[in-house]
Parts: sequence; structure tokens; C-alpha cells
Amino acid sequence: MTPAPAEDGDSRRVPAREGRGEVREKGSRFLAYAARAGSAAEAGAFVERLEREHHDATHVAFAWRIGTGPDAVRRASDAGEPAGTAGKPILAAIESAGLTDVAAAVVRHFGGTKLGTGGLARAYRSAAGLALANAGVTVVFAVIRLEVRCPFDRLAVVRRLLDPPAVRLVAERFEPEPVLELEIRASRADGVRAALAAAQLDAAEPVSGAEVRGDAGR
Repeated sequence: MTPAPAEDGDSRRVPAREGRGEVREKGSRFLAYAARAGSAAEAGAFVERLEREHHDATHVAFAWRIGTGPDAVRRASDAGEPAGTAGKPILAAIESAGLTDVAAAVVRHFGGTKLGTGGLARAYRSAAGLALANAGVTVVFAVIRLEVRCPFDRLAVVRRLLDPPAVRLVAERFEPEPVLELEIRASRADGVRAALAAAQLDAAEPVSGAEVRGDAGR
């Protein structure tokens, strides 16, 4: 398997859609689901939905990863399976896929034959890996928006800072002097602020934090 690309300062690899996968092992069915979750609350709601939909299942093990870098939040649950045989393998599949802001759950219907700890771990990881692969990947970038007020004779200074898609002009109005709204990838924000300050142009605090999709996904 090709290693997943590393995350940079403002980009995240997230699921493009909800994915599903299934593994059968000695009569047991492992139905896996993966979806984007922007918070632990969203991830928990995703798992609760599956628990309701599969109320007759033997186990609904799950894991999630929210955020990036040292601040990433991870959780894994074996849901009654032997310790370390379900939640950790699902989390390992998430890490291997290089995804974040993602929840994955595997619903097991017991088939009557015990698989042993190694067999369980392989089945849970394989099922989760299929769901994650079918969820696809899209890259999103954290962005901020700044309002820049400038005289007409300095418009060119601001326009020279534009570098789509990293620094984009998203709105322009006149009050009566120009007010330009810039959308800037987080990793470029300090440089743009410094350039505006050097030109003695006023930049308001970020209008909002957001994210933009960086590719078409797959």
C-alpha cells in the first residue's frame, strides 16, 4: 500500500462520502461504515444511528479521529469484544488511510464460530479498510477571511497579493473607498497580514473561519 500523503499546515484528508464494506469470516458478518465527522458529537451520533439500525447485532465496534497533528482526538471502542480486537484495528485502518474528521464503525453478526483474537482483529480492520476505501478522499483547506480597506491608489498593492487558490478575492465593495474581502489559506495568513501592514493598509480581524475543498475527491 502506498503511504498516505502527510498533512500540511492547513490541509486535511477527509472522507468524500459515506462508505460501506463487508467481510464474512466463518459465518460471521462484519458490516463496516465510514463517514465524515467534524466533531466527537457528530461521530457519536453516527455510531448511535448504526446501533439503532442494527439493534440485533452482536457488537457495534467503532473508532474515530477528529482534527490533525498533536491536537487530534482519537477514540476506539471494542463494544464488548476482547480488548484490543475491534476498536484499535478500526482506528489502525483510519490511520493507514491517512484520514481525519472521520468515524468508522463495524457491525458484527456472530456466525457461531469463534475467530480468536487474531482473526477478530483482522476481520475488523479489513472491513473498516473497505468502508474507508469506498468513502473516497477529498482534501479540504482551512481558510480565514480578511476585510482590507484601502484608497483607490493602493488597490494594485492588494491585487498583487492575490494568488489563487491560496489567496482569493471573494468580494469587493465601495464605502466609498474600496473594501476587499480576501479568502486566505491559513498557512498563508501571517504573510498576507505582514504585507498589508508593511503597505500601511488596514485589515480587519478574520470575518470567519471556514474551509474550502481543494480537489474533486475520488
